[in-house]
Amino acid sequence: MASVRSVTRFLLGKNIFNNNLVAPTSNANFVKFYSAAPAYENIKIDVVGSKKNVGLIQLNRPKALNALCKPLFVELGKAVTDFDSDNSISAIIITGNEKAFAAGADIKEMQNNTYSDNVRAGFLREWEDISNCGKPIIAAVNGFALGGGCELAMLCDIIYAGEKAKFGQPEINIGTIPGAGGTQRLPRYVGKSKAMEIVLTGNFIDAYEAEKMGLVSRVFPVEKLLEETIKLAERIGTHSPLIVKLAKQAVNQAYETQLKAGLQFEKSIFYGTFATADRREGMTAFVEKRSPNFKNE
Repeated sequence: MASVRSVTRFLLGKNIFNNNLVAPTSNANFVKFYSAAPAYENIKIDVVGSKKNVGLIQLNRPKALNALCKPLFVELGKAVTDFDSDNSISAIIITGNEKAFAAGADIKEMQNNTYSDNVRAGFLREWEDISNCGKPIIAAVNGFALGGGCELAMLCDIIYAGEKAKFGQPEINIGTIPGAGGTQRLPRYVGKSKAMEIVLTGNFIDAYEAEKMGLVSRVFPVEKLLEETIKLAERIGTHSPLIVKLAKQAVNQAYETQLKAGLQFEKSIFYGTFATADRREGMTAFVEKRSPNFKNE
């Protein structure tokens, strides 16, 4: 069996990104995209779900296993921002193809960067568009989610995985460390010891191990992953968009503050919901034993 280091070298090396030796993966049976969707070079987008209220973004660099180059992330940030500002969209899904969610950053693109270059250009600044999104973002991960791919998945609010998914932070194998949140978000998901093991060895973990660690919420057969992720997004879409946004803010606060400060923040948000029409409608509907009619107010 090939070592993790050799596999990583194959996935991240020039033989993929420079020579495009990996055959494109067909998406014919994976996602149906409508001709009316805006055109992008590195991603595809669509609006899905029975109520057409779920924004779907598919990373689309199959020859490079969806390597995360800057042009891709500029497009991804724009798509997320547009969906976030669209009142008809309740939740957003980011996915790849059956072979890879994203196998890492585009090494060729960053190979000759210097420290000064990175500081002056604000390297990876485009990633902030994902973390700043107010609506829930769900990662639907099939195949490899390595390096930047794993970090992108962790930027999302929920991760669903196909049973053949592989996660990892193999940057140590190419003489660097994770730079888009891998050393910071991973310990919050899986604890210090597991995070240290993953980051310091570059080892991959499979979908079921990731679920056991708490990195992944649920694991599905590959062919069912997107269907189940859309169902989750639709379920979220049945609630008040305003309250969903506030709930997301409150949960995220738990990862960014000490417990006492987080509890105070949660209580202030909780109190604030009592100033909304949707909170009043939700409780009234419960008492009256009917379905609520939320208006995002």
